[in-house]
Amino acid sequence: MSSQSFNARAEQPPLNGQAAPEAQARPSLPGSTQSVHAGERRFRAHDSLTVPIVQTAVYTFDDTAALAGYYEERMFWEEPEREEYGRYGNPTVRAVEAKLAVLEGAQEAMLVSSGMAAVTATLLLMLASGDHMILADQCYHATLTFCEKVLKRYGVECTAVPCGDYAALEAAIRPNTKLIYAESPTNPFMRCLDYPRLVDIARRHQLKTVVDTTFATPLNLRALNLGVDVVIHSVTKYLAGHNDVMAGAVVGSYEMLTPLRQAQGMLGCIVDPHAAYLILRGLKTLGLRMERHNANGLAVARFLEEHPKVRRVWYPGLASHPDHAVATASMAGFSGVVTFEIDGDREQTYQFIDALRIPTVGPSLGGVESLISPLALMGYADLPQEERDALGISDQLVRLCTGIEETGDLLADLSQALAQI
Repeated sequence: MSSQSFNARAEQPPLNGQAAPEAQARPSLPGSTQSVHAGERRFRAHDSLTVPIVQTAVYTFDDTAALAGYYEERMFWEEPEREEYGRYGNPTVRAVEAKLAVLEGAQEAMLVSSGMAAVTATLLLMLASGDHMILADQCYHATLTFCEKVLKRYGVECTAVPCGDYAALEAAIRPNTKLIYAESPTNPFMRCLDYPRLVDIARRHQLKTVVDTTFATPLNLRALNLGVDVVIHSVTKYLAGHNDVMAGAVVGSYEMLTPLRQAQGMLGCIVDPHAAYLILRGLKTLGLRMERHNANGLAVARFLEEHPKVRRVWYPGLASHPDHAVATASMAGFSGVVTFEIDGDREQTYQFIDALRIPTVGPSLGGVESLISPLALMGYADLPQEERDALGISDQLVRLCTGIEETGDLLADLSQALAQI
């Protein structure tokens, strides 16, 4: 069996007719055609247009010869044509993985139970006792906690460096350093990596790079094309897109993902078939949704930056953002996440949020509905005040994750809410 028959890989010509990455100043990015069709040709069971939900935990064999053939295939091929047991694979899950691999321009993708499962499984399997890792200090705070406290219990050392300080990053490298971990864009200040600098540092020191690009999606950024070794997504967010399913993904080369794939059955961080079906359905509209998310994010950021009751806005599509130049060089769009600070006190900030009619107060992002978070309360409330201050999380800091509502309706709603404070 060829890998192409199992999984529509990135070696294929782009379905949307875009040129190869080396022929362009910026990376070639997928669009709606790939979002709809990529990776599905193997999965047309029963002549169904839609990939079916294969709701089973057990796969049977016709006879012992079929069973023997399956194990022989496993010995000689990386991926058998069929499954053996639900913890080790499922056709609906494989269809999602095939599509994600194509969208990211990768050889392989692995679907796991959550974004944090993608982070923890990857780091646990890429690092060993005595190793050292470096990560940017503006990573998701649960990731920071895992790296600085949980990995420490297993003999792995971690150094957090200021996001965007590449001199500090290189200075933190030790003889036992194995990898650099970062997010781009970051949560909540939307800091973006200078990929050429990061990859150059990593390659000169023979380090692996792992980047969480959840906020970007492969439609705005293909980090693997820029030299990153492993990409992580919280599929719960933009990729699934409807706030109704939880999953994560790890994407990269066969070499990088084979140990993860082999360990997944033992770790148990699998996705059930129905959840995989919901993700697959969500991915079909990723191109259309990201067009609106990008448009809404930029329009809202521009509106808020000009409003007298807003102190500051963080959005990489604005020239005022510290990483605007590097983001523009690597990204096709800047997503729908806009972080800003109300020019007032905590009570006025809450008054503004409560006056909004479209966004709902909630902790996630990337779905069709707009969500808004007062960050000192939601996401960072468990941290002591001094730690929140060090991270820049003030009582006036707000994160608005725009959905796919009409842009004019969002702007009108923000206007009326700001008028009430």
